[in-house]
Amino acid sequence: MIEKGRVTIPSEEGFAEQTKMIAEKWGADAIRDSDGTELDAAVKALGKKIYAAYFPTRGHNEFIEKHMDECPQMYLMSERVVAMEEQVTIPFMETYYEEQLTPNYHDNPKQYWEVINRTTGEIISVDLWDVNTENHTVTIHGTIPWHQYTVSFLAYIIWDPVEMYNHLTNNWGDKPHEIPFDIRQPASNQFMFRTFANWLEENPDVDVVRFTTFFYQFSLVFNQLGQEKFVDWFGYGASVSVKALKEFEEEKGYALRPEDFIDEGYYPSSFRIPTQRYLDYIDFTAKFVSQTAKKLVDMAHEKNKEAIMFLGDQWIGTEPYGKYFEEIGLDAVVGSVGDGTTLRMIADIPHVKYTEGRFLPYFFPDTFFEGNDPSIEAMENWLCARRAILRKPIDRMGYGGYLSLANKFPKFIDTVSAITNQFREIHAHTKGRKPYSGLKVAVLNCWGRLRTWQAFTVAHALYCKEAYSYHGILEALSGMNVDVEFISFDDVMEKEIDSSIDVMINAGDFGTAFSGGEIWKNEKLVANLRSWIHQGGGFVGVGEPTAWQHQGRFFQLADCFGLDKEVGFSLSTDKYFKEVTEKHFITEDTSSFHFGESMKNIYSLHADTTILEFSNDEIHLATNEFGKGRTVYIAGLPYCLENTRLLMRALYYAAGKEADMYHWFSTNLHCEVNVYPEQNVYCVINNTNDVQETIVYLGNDSQKACILKPNEIVWEEYE
Repeated sequence: MIEKGRVTIPSEEGFAEQTKMIAEKWGADAIRDSDGTELDAAVKALGKKIYAAYFPTRGHNEFIEKHMDECPQMYLMSERVVAMEEQVTIPFMETYYEEQLTPNYHDNPKQYWEVINRTTGEIISVDLWDVNTENHTVTIHGTIPWHQYTVSFLAYIIWDPVEMYNHLTNNWGDKPHEIPFDIRQPASNQFMFRTFANWLEENPDVDVVRFTTFFYQFSLVFNQLGQEKFVDWFGYGASVSVKALKEFEEEKGYALRPEDFIDEGYYPSSFRIPTQRYLDYIDFTAKFVSQTAKKLVDMAHEKNKEAIMFLGDQWIGTEPYGKYFEEIGLDAVVGSVGDGTTLRMIADIPHVKYTEGRFLPYFFPDTFFEGNDPSIEAMENWLCARRAILRKPIDRMGYGGYLSLANKFPKFIDTVSAITNQFREIHAHTKGRKPYSGLKVAVLNCWGRLRTWQAFTVAHALYCKEAYSYHGILEALSGMNVDVEFISFDDVMEKEIDSSIDVMINAGDFGTAFSGGEIWKNEKLVANLRSWIHQGGGFVGVGEPTAWQHQGRFFQLADCFGLDKEVGFSLSTDKYFKEVTEKHFITEDTSSFHFGESMKNIYSLHADTTILEFSNDEIHLATNEFGKGRTVYIAGLPYCLENTRLLMRALYYAAGKEADMYHWFSTNLHCEVNVYPEQNVYCVINNTNDVQETIVYLGNDSQKACILKPNEIVWEEYE
């Protein structure tokens, strides 16, 4: 019989009996509060482990209202305004939500703001502009007619963005807006430690302190209508202050400017190629956050409480794959599981005792309303995550929100009961042992290890039209029988390429951090990769890999790919090579192609390129041999089970290990096989809501027929 446990559920005041019933049904051994709820004595008396959310930098308006100059700050850019005469006035707050943001006039704008001619890039002298603090405008003198101008200004964040989102989503009405504070500031720093010490004394019945998260919110800014204006889950913008800028200059030896955070209005997102100045600021902030967070964690440990971090809200600076994370000393990390990719992002985090996933949907009114069936989303979320769990399991799972809402949906309660049982079943069979992997795959981009499982993400686990054709690569890999690591271009240039890597993947749009941009002009990078491929390495490119217009090529490894992209410069050169190879190892399981947003105008350089899909007079899938190595080009790879199989075949083919793919392999692409050699056990999973039949290739070349019920997972022992 599978034991209970490994599950955390939310609860709330006045809901003890129902909580007990659901905890028994789901096998929960821990109870947590959520933003907007509290656990009463009756709930705490149920004999479960108690998690309590703790917000180090919000929820104390009585303090921060006396120190409003210690609110967090960020640099913002006004809208671009065209000067029609030699003077122009810019209402720089016009498109921002004044309940969330207010300009910082406390620190001299002439010293810390910038006005820029966006037509030329010129910084306008402070003598040529004036600030009106009453109507939030900047007037610029001596402007050039028909040039565009912007104001880069510092603003205080006066309403915590996540609490604001929850407030508006759950209709909290006249509940006071929670004002955040910046613990880099002296009064806030002292208050935070003093308040946490008092909280620890006042909450002896709490077993686990769930820091939500620590100090700095990711970039989340709302417009004048209270709608999201921009969001960057990796953005460091809300960690800026005059004090931080001064301390950065002392530590790094040079000064930053507003444009380092504005970045022409892109607010250096993870899609932008990071400058060294921005990387230095990330390092500077991560070091401070880790050192300060460690003090809080030590305080929790002194009271015999576990300290865990929610990887989600004020997570900026914690960088779980960065060089300072280990110093924090956390017991665990918990994060929201949106799909297999985010599951792996949590599960692969080093230097913690355990990891925990918060599954979807959250028990909020936007999902749990009359007429909706939240069990559908719950099962879809589970099936995506389950693939990844079988490759690298999280140790615990749970849900968040209002349990009283979920309790109104009996089908949902039953669905989650089945999910939690399956989760424990996985642990019972695998016992934490590593599954078999047939390949080692490296994802190559500017960020490397720092953004492990975090590429192609705009907002946490949310769909983005411009990115889903690349994010599908990570989602497919998250549950595939391969080992995955993330490496940077610097890794390739500065160190010898790891001999254990079978295949590299470079994917993304031209000029982004994920494709690489101008780095592809670096002769050492292209030479090292050409040499590695020629000696037998596999290389898969998706979208616009290795792309930078240089020396007559758009793809700088066009010779390796056997193809290039027509950008309009070689239209006078005929392109003869269009013959498609109908049958090939890579396309053996593919009945139809799904390239997502795809890529236009890819053409073959020579007759030796093997074209696997050609339509609209362009290539979308091809392979080429380069010395002893092989490359594969794919125009786009949104996630679906058919594309997962296509990528799997492409990887094994590029590695020259086609035969190895048939070890622990399902002939039906809707099913997958994982084997745990140390346990002498394997499983077959059905990733669909339909009955599936498949032939399973075992590791000894024998075969076994298998019929799986919808969503089923079947375990078998072997010798």
